[in-house]
Amino acid sequence: MSEPNPAAAAADQQRRYKEFLDLLPLAITLAGLPHSEGTRYYSEEAIELRANTVKHAFKFARQVARDYIQRQ
Repeated sequence: MSEPNPAAAAADQQRRYKEFLDLLPLAITLAGLPHSEGTRYYSEEAIELRANTVKHAFKFARQVARDYIQRQ
């Protein structure tokens, strides 16, 4: 097996990071989580639940974007 090209790996990582940043507002909106109050802190369990909700919403947002692009 050949060694992966470091430049190609870095470019792929950069592309995926940009995709993440581009889709993050949509994912957060789809997650439908309420904004925290300034004086209220979440427990570790609540943070984990919210993170999982955003993670699933991000997967859905990415699929929606892919479906939209393929239809164009």
